Amino acid sequence: MSKGKITLFVAIGVLVILAAGLYGFFKGNYNRFVTLDEGVKASWAQVENQLQRRYDLIPNLVETVKGFAAQEKSVLVEVTNARAKVGGAGSIPDKINANNELSGALSRLLVVVEKYPDLKSNQNFLKLQDELAGTENRIAVERKRYNEAVQRYNVAIRSFPANLLAGMFGFNAATFFQVPEAAKAAPQVKF
Repeated sequence: MSKGKITLFVAIGVLVILAAGLYGFFKGNYNRFVTLDEGVKASWAQVENQLQRRYDLIPNLVETVKGFAAQEKSVLVEVTNARAKVGGAGSIPDKINANNELSGALSRLLVVVEKYPDLKSNQNFLKLQDELAGTENRIAVERKRYNEAVQRYNVAIRSFPANLLAGMFGFNAATFFQVPEAAKAAPQVKF
């Protein structure tokens, strides 16, 4: 075998190994991005399931409170309007903002409830309040899982050299579910 043929075989071998390596890099990272993106979507779907549960409970809660707290109409209107915004939100950031607004309105409603001892002992209200508290806990758990999935995905698409591939195929950063600063303050109970 001549020296020229050996060089040709070595060059072809190197090219095949390089092509296989590039193929593995692209395939592995692309599939990882797809898997992580689907994980974010699945986590968001779980958040939406719990948000829908809360959304469905609110009319019953509002109707129960209405009979006891007729003079607190502004808070009830605020909860109803916030619920309507949740129903009309389209994008994930819009849904996050609308649900944060609804959380604030619900916390103000529960402050109003403190003024009405008869309401606090009403069985319908107690059951609804327990359901709502359970739902809020589920939302918190699913929101945490969603944010963890978003973090894994965002780290993967921003890490070098995979970020070059992510940019080529249009994998964009996902939005975290963040609580607004106003929601972090404890509601004030005033009589």
